[in-house]
Amino acid sequence: MPTETNQNTTQYDLFVSCSQGWEGLLQTELEQLAVGEVKPGHAGVYVNATLEQMYKICLWTRLATKVLLPLDSGSIETGDDVHTVASKVDWPSLMKPGASLKVDFIGTNDAVRNTQFGAQRVKDAVVDSIRNAGGERPNVEKMQPDVRIHARLHRDELHISIDLSGDSLHRRGYRQKQGGAPLKENLAAALLLRAGWPTIAEQGGALLDPMCGSGTLLIEGALIAYNIAPGLSRDKFGFECWAGHNADTWAQVANDAKAIRDKNLQEKSFDIFGYDSDYYVTKAAEMNCEALGLQNVIHIANKPVEELKQPTHKALVPGLVIVNPPYGERLGEVNELRTTYQILAHQVKQQFEGWTFAVFTSNPELAKETRLRANKKNKFKNGALPAELFVYSVLSADDAKLRKDKLTQAVQTDEDGQVENASGAWVRKNLCDKPLTEAATMVANRIKKNLKRLKKSVKQNDWHGYRVYDADMPEYSAAIDLYNDQVHIQEYAAPKTIDADKAEVRFETLKHGAAVALQAPDNKLFVKTRKRNKGKAQYEKQTDTQGFDAERCIQVQEGNAKLWVNLQDYLDTGLFLDHRPLRMRIHKEATGKRFLNLFCYTATASVHAALGGATESVSVDMSNTYLEWADNNFRLNNVHLARHRLVRADCFDWLNKCREGFDLIMLDPPTFSNSKKMSDVLDIQKDQVRLISRCMDILNPGGTLYFSTNFRQFKLDEQISTRYVVENISAETIDEDFKGNPKIHYCWKIQH
Repeated sequence: MPTETNQNTTQYDLFVSCSQGWEGLLQTELEQLAVGEVKPGHAGVYVNATLEQMYKICLWTRLATKVLLPLDSGSIETGDDVHTVASKVDWPSLMKPGASLKVDFIGTNDAVRNTQFGAQRVKDAVVDSIRNAGGERPNVEKMQPDVRIHARLHRDELHISIDLSGDSLHRRGYRQKQGGAPLKENLAAALLLRAGWPTIAEQGGALLDPMCGSGTLLIEGALIAYNIAPGLSRDKFGFECWAGHNADTWAQVANDAKAIRDKNLQEKSFDIFGYDSDYYVTKAAEMNCEALGLQNVIHIANKPVEELKQPTHKALVPGLVIVNPPYGERLGEVNELRTTYQILAHQVKQQFEGWTFAVFTSNPELAKETRLRANKKNKFKNGALPAELFVYSVLSADDAKLRKDKLTQAVQTDEDGQVENASGAWVRKNLCDKPLTEAATMVANRIKKNLKRLKKSVKQNDWHGYRVYDADMPEYSAAIDLYNDQVHIQEYAAPKTIDADKAEVRFETLKHGAAVALQAPDNKLFVKTRKRNKGKAQYEKQTDTQGFDAERCIQVQEGNAKLWVNLQDYLDTGLFLDHRPLRMRIHKEATGKRFLNLFCYTATASVHAALGGATESVSVDMSNTYLEWADNNFRLNNVHLARHRLVRADCFDWLNKCREGFDLIMLDPPTFSNSKKMSDVLDIQKDQVRLISRCMDILNPGGTLYFSTNFRQFKLDEQISTRYVVENISAETIDEDFKGNPKIHYCWKIQH
């Protein structure tokens, strides 16, 4: 909401939305536009901006989808609550008289089971508010409304905003016709940014798309190169019928952008070419270019990829070849496309030495057919499909040979494990390639012995994440876990009685032995330090990463579940491996049951319950980051969140308010917590009775509570054993890889 009354100086707290994973790109873009203070969020950024700056965002952003002005929010426990929350907004002061409206409603919960109902209740509140104020009843217009209202229901909280952008900002307005599977305009812009096109363009480099379709990559590339505001071709914005709109200020912002466009088109020149084998698609591309007046800037031709070569009428400055080839949905198509990718890469390597080559595909296996080593990879979503951008440097034949020599020919090794290659450059060897010391050999042998012992269990149970070492040798104190082919080493902080230098040498020895035993190159070794027995204090962050980031995670299979694991940013990874048997048990027992997961962390047990057939689940935690992570775990397994809720709350407070019954409960609290988010300090030894008792209050007859703790000195209170049927199942919930550490956790099965 505004923080001042003068319209020209009023500051608005806006949320500018984008695709998940683009937050950093969008933040950089808006900071370069100088449109106010920008802070990162989830699937967007928060901006404190003036009216003029808001107009600039709507007009100039290449990446955003929406510009939202948050109005109010409130808790939703019944359908009527939607109307109540929406009625808190002063709608007559926000909408111009006679303006038509549309409500975009996103999200559901137990009270609002479909978005159409939610949208109707918000619309009713708006209409009632305006009519009660004596205003004209607004009409609902689904196609081209004057005002869009954005309502998002997330974890029982409804957030109401006015959509200042109107139609999604990726719709620039220039698309007259399109090919079979066009890229969204903002996705095309993001690909160009990730591929380095702005820098290449500044250096005078050319842009070429050999499979251009309707020309989206080329057009977005031209808009970037000539610094043309992408919103100039739009017919309408959502702010135009907003009561806070100032037509004069908007006209000035738009006119300034037009002046920049006209000046740059007159003074600058870039070489931009697009080819496609489909004649009719190239005509669509030409029409789209003409809609922007770029027909003399972008050169389109009908040409198959087999004939790809540089234009011969002029010498081009090496630039960017970027392409979004077909990816194929059926096996026959994929096999046929292998040849297409091979031909494409061959032509690029032959014709475009010194250029950057970028391939965007939803089938990374096909990208391997280029036989090129990617400098970088970026993950995206193309609609609902996961996709990846591969960026390569196209080397000359001599440069390619030199790089191969650098990678393969070591002519001298120094005592620090460096090698001098054919070019005379010194590069550090991977730790796993260095000769072992006697001490490191002992560590490596112990890990190999453990691998041999675990081999049968790994194969029988199809483990993709398991422990291979846990302070087996006291002087080398660390836990080592394998996730797929990546190694996660958690050093236990040495006691104060151990000399720090000696502890460091020992840890380097352990790391060396592990790298050799597991044949892990340096880029697959992840090392952290933690203290023992601090409950879930290992949640502490190791980097400045904001929230969940799929690009920094890997997927690990566990039973039927696929789970996101982060080896880089936190002391723990998002998956407590020691609880694997308990998750498997919950998977088997969840069929037809309502499952509750308290202190859920990343809700991996809830994913198993859902996949095991739980009718509903509720997962409660205080951390936004871990609930976002949990949300991504559910989505990774195609679990719909309508019946599997994620709740951000203090578990004590939530339990005290809970009036639902559950058939299966998992309670895995930290040993101790004094988080500011909690209403009280948690000490599991002292608080076990009230915590377990409250869980039993909401456990249905015949139900089961699984209570687990990793507090090594924990003693179960006799009151619990007296009141309920209690079975210590700790040994049953510890798999072979944790048998050497039987106190890794305790677990009880508790029933009425």
